[in-house]
Parts: sequence; structure tokens; C-alpha cells
Amino acid sequence: MRNAAAHKGSFKWNSHLLAASSLAFIIVLYFFSTQAPGMIVNNPKLQLFKMMFISIIIEAMPFILIGVVISALLEVFVSEQTIKRMIPSNPILGIITASILGIIFPICECGMVPAIRRLIQKGMPLYVATTFIVVGPILNPIVFWSTFTAFRNKPEIVYSRMGLAFLIALILGLIVYRFVKTDQLRVREAAQQPLQHKHSHHHDHHHDHEHEHASEHRPRSNKLVEVMSHSISEFFEMGKFLIFGALLVGLLQTFISKDSLVALGQGQGSANLLMMGLGFILSLCSTSDAFVAQSFITTFSKGSLVAFMVLGPMLNLKGILMMLAVFKTRYVVLYSSLVIVLVYAGTLILDKFLLH
Repeated sequence: MRNAAAHKGSFKWNSHLLAASSLAFIIVLYFFSTQAPGMIVNNPKLQLFKMMFISIIIEAMPFILIGVVISALLEVFVSEQTIKRMIPSNPILGIITASILGIIFPICECGMVPAIRRLIQKGMPLYVATTFIVVGPILNPIVFWSTFTAFRNKPEIVYSRMGLAFLIALILGLIVYRFVKTDQLRVREAAQQPLQHKHSHHHDHHHDHEHEHASEHRPRSNKLVEVMSHSISEFFEMGKFLIFGALLVGLLQTFISKDSLVALGQGQGSANLLMMGLGFILSLCSTSDAFVAQSFITTFSKGSLVAFMVLGPMLNLKGILMMLAVFKTRYVVLYSSLVIVLVYAGTLILDKFLLH
């Protein structure tokens, strides 16, 4: 079973590598077919593309490295039961606690949905889990640091991103608490597996104690290997999305004039919608999307940049596919609709009163 899973993961990675190589090859062929080979190196558009692509990669890479290492440490050394015990039963306190947990534990949205599924199966309320999905990838020190680095001369954008994310998490958590009463997970096989081992009530506590005892006394070398394995896996998982996003941004900035982008973003609120769409499609990691947004600082309004950085981590193409595999479709539609409406309305208010 493990070899089959490893083979499947290897096949998936090879398919991504093949797709990226094919795209790069097509781009190279395009340049060679339209210009003389000697002119390609000195082409101004190629120089601009290289500058944009490399600058985004170099600026974002340190934050991704820090994020994957911390996420791996949390995965190996912090149990889900420990996090569950930190959630109070009061809904308001539960939502606030989930927000605080998002600040303490910098978990990228790439690994958020699988972790949340395990937490729900272990008893975490859905409204608390929803809050954590929304706030976890944004309200944490690494994302704050990367956003502040990208917008060091415009701190109001940084605080607007963090404040709007917290407010949306609070509203969304309360709506889910009030209106969603049924189980929204598609399957619960993992939650039912422990029942197979419970032959009698007398063995329950003994079994749990043995499991915790074995976990606590797992060899340290094995834990370090797990940390390295999780870090490497998550780095490559997030890295390919970063590279693809940087490639798209470089192409947009090189071959689409800023006048065209400005024309698309003209009109009240249209720039916010455009940047929200970009955030959804690019599916960038929250630790690096600020550098992409910063490249549009002279093209779009501040509110639209905040819309890009808030909606992207909460709702993106790769994340929505993962959510549909874990949650029922009705819940995913409700979640997506609320996020879109709240981000759009919130950034319009920010544009009018705080970021004008």
C-alpha cells in the first residue's frame, strides 16, 4: 500500500515536471521562431520577464522555507488532541481562539484542509474549523513579516490585510455556527477506524494510553526524519505553485501593457473583482503572494491589492478542489459565496474610507 502511494506521488510529481518542461519548451520555441537567435538575449521584453520572474522567486523563497519547516515541526511534535483541548465550548470564544491559533501556528493553506479534516473527525466544531481555514494562512507571523517586507513603505496595506482577514473569519464563523447544524464531511472512515480496536470499554483508556506512550517515546532520529520529509514534500508542493505564479505574473507584466490592465480595472469595484479573480486562479502561497501583489502597486488601487491577498489564501483553485474532496458540495458553495461577498464588500469599504 505504501509503495503504491509512493509510486502515485512520484507519478504525480513527474507529470507536473513534464507539464512545466513542455511549457518552457513552447515558450523557447516561440522566441526562436519570431526572432533571430542573436536578438533573443538582448530582447527588452525577455529582460523584463527574467527580472520579474527571478525577483519574485528570490524574495518569496526564504518565507516558504521558514513556513514549511515550522509546519513540519507542528505536524510531528504537536498533536491534534492538544489543539482540540485548547478550543473552548463557547462559540464566540471558540472563534477567537481559532483566530489566535492561526496567529500562533503558521500553517500554509496548502496543508490546511487535510489537517482540518482530521481535527473535525476528532471533535472540533465545524464553525471553529471554518474560522481556522480562513484565518490560519493569513494571520500568522510569517505572512505578516512577508507582507510587511513587500509593503514596507505602505504599512496601511499590511494592517488592512490582517484586520479584514480577522473580521471575515469572525463573521464567517458565526454564520456557520448559526446556520450549519449537520455534519459536512463527505466521509468519516478515519474516525470510525478506532472502533475496530475497541473490543470492550475496559480497553479504551489502555489503548489510548499505549498510543500516546508510543508517540511520546518515538526515537528522536525518526522524528527528525519525519520533519525533514514533511519539509521537503511541502516545499516542492508549494514551490511549483510559486514558480507557476511567478511565470504567469512575469508574462502578464511583460506582454500585457499596464494601460490594458488599468482599462480592465476601471470603474467602481472592477479592479477588486479582477484582482480577486487573479488570486483565485494563481493559487499562490500566502507567504509569497504579497510580493506578487506588490508588483501591481502602480497599476491597481490599494483595496484591490488587499482583495488579492485576502481572497487568495481563503479561496483558490487548488484549495477549492481539496475542499470538494473533503466537504460536501453545499458547504463548499456556501463557504465560497460568503468569502467572495465579504472580501469584495470589505475591500470596497477600505478603498473608500481607509486606503483612498
